[in-house]
Amino acid sequence: MNWDDLRVFLAVARNGSISSGAKQLQLQHSTVSRRVRKLEQEIGVRLFDKVPSGYALTPAGEKLLQAADRMEREVLAVDGTLAGADLRPAGTLRVTAIDNMATTILMPMFAGFSRAYPEVTLHLMVSNADVSLAQREADVAIRLANTPPETLIGKRVCTVSSAIYGSRAYLEQLRRDGGEPQWLGVNCCVFHRTWTKQSCGDQAHRFVVDDTLLTQPALREGLGVSILPCFMGDADPGLARYSDPRPEWDLGLWILLHPDLRRTARVIAFRDYMIEAIQAQQDVFSGTREPRDSR
Repeated sequence: MNWDDLRVFLAVARNGSISSGAKQLQLQHSTVSRRVRKLEQEIGVRLFDKVPSGYALTPAGEKLLQAADRMEREVLAVDGTLAGADLRPAGTLRVTAIDNMATTILMPMFAGFSRAYPEVTLHLMVSNADVSLAQREADVAIRLANTPPETLIGKRVCTVSSAIYGSRAYLEQLRRDGGEPQWLGVNCCVFHRTWTKQSCGDQAHRFVVDDTLLTQPALREGLGVSILPCFMGDADPGLARYSDPRPEWDLGLWILLHPDLRRTARVIAFRDYMIEAIQAQQDVFSGTREPRDSR
């Protein structure tokens, strides 16, 4: 069997649809569909049944999935071993990072790494969703967590703290008029949803966002208060803290990689560069750098 065809089969089997598999592989829908049909013709069995929710594996497809999983692990292990033999940082490095960090505080660090290692092609993937390092959808993941997956290796680089923020004008009016602040509703992640619920109780939300990159401009418009990471809130001259950071809201910032890549030159170079760059701004991430106006 052609390994490339098996990769296509795995993507469709894991995602449950042609379109999602094509998106993961960055291929055209028609290409993935054609490759699946070609594989079925070559081995002489039907691998998928069309169902309302997408594509479901047939019994033959289930058997092939088990075999293809084993083959993929072997291929990735060999790939990681051979890549580790290269002592010069070069080639493509796929990095996934959270959008609110990648577009703000981390971007100058990414640019600095690219300038320092011109033979490495840095491919950034901005995502708040889990990207599988085990299946090599990315080589390195920069994530917020207190308990990262045990199957990955990595380092907790620093602590990221959060506080409650509002626009300066809104907070001044709130202090002048008194009363309780209006809270923005958030659906960006389980952390912010939980913290917001604990802070505002059953208060009805008149404005709801699903990303901190939307929370920040909404706060500047004076729509209320919300929780933001300190590296975002303290850097915005239009915002001020309504309260100080809470220790129970602290999260670890991790640089994670697959064990097979721990000796790969470009991965090591990126990891070491980012650890040094991030730790140099620990006070920004933890909210201990003196903000423009703490209240």
